[in-house]
Amino acid sequence: MILRVEPQDAGRRLDHLLQRRLPEFSRSRIQDWIKHGLVLVKGSPARSAYLVRAGDAIQVEPAAPLPLAACPEAIPLVVLYEDRDVVAIDKPAGMAIHAGAGIHSGTLVNALLHRFGELSGAGGELRPGIVHRLDRFTSGVVLVARNDAAHRNLAAQFSGRRIEKVYLAMVHGSLQQETGRIERPIARDPVHRTRMTARLAAGRAAWSEYRVLRRFERLTLLEVRIGTGRTHQIRVHLSSIGHPVVGDTLYGAPAKIEGCPPLGRYFLHAHRIRFHQPSTGEEIAVVSPLASELEEWMKGLE
Repeated sequence: MILRVEPQDAGRRLDHLLQRRLPEFSRSRIQDWIKHGLVLVKGSPARSAYLVRAGDAIQVEPAAPLPLAACPEAIPLVVLYEDRDVVAIDKPAGMAIHAGAGIHSGTLVNALLHRFGELSGAGGELRPGIVHRLDRFTSGVVLVARNDAAHRNLAAQFSGRRIEKVYLAMVHGSLQQETGRIERPIARDPVHRTRMTARLAAGRAAWSEYRVLRRFERLTLLEVRIGTGRTHQIRVHLSSIGHPVVGDTLYGAPAKIEGCPPLGRYFLHAHRIRFHQPSTGEEIAVVSPLASELEEWMKGLE
């Protein structure tokens, strides 16, 4: 729906105005739409505190309320590793980890509940078993906790930075050095709320290390190891040094590459994860081969 700001409403907060004009929806639900980029002012996402101006066009895409609990769905899964405490899944690009704004089915959680039944409840009813996440259009290995004790143990390993996470990323341009380290804090972009940024002094500490695996004419394939798990971390860090991930238009990648077919996703893949088995302490490494669509696209570069 599109709403037009009348002169008498000028100066109101965006969320207050929407609550006034859409009384059938709660303020918290309206704020959730704003947070997830479902409310645009003059074509761009805006903050709840934005003070509207007379004549502003506000575009609202109402999202249905989230279900009270996740439901099982018969969705195929590729299991890379499984024991009594942990499951490692090879997540395809396009699959969301759990329900969110505008997404209520087809998630990894829905598939896990159908395949394994009971999972850890430590993450809440909407996120059973989920200890960490991948962006929707990033593929690769995801760890899932099968019980609460395993969930707590894995969460402690993640927070203590004892889990190794290695990604494969194709980026634009040619990096001058064969290896490098990016250590910049990451924060929510104050202007574009659907983005993160590494260009502010404030934010949560984050570091990423990269190694060049292969060079192409205009692109570079990297292995990236991250010691922290911030939202969009690899995408933000690589963009901040002028080398956005292929396909990631949110962080500056071009929509088209001359001579290459559309990719339809990011060229970012969670390749390897190394952790300690929660019950035995045994070190376990799980590897996800590069997604087939990325492999085929890369062959086209040759």
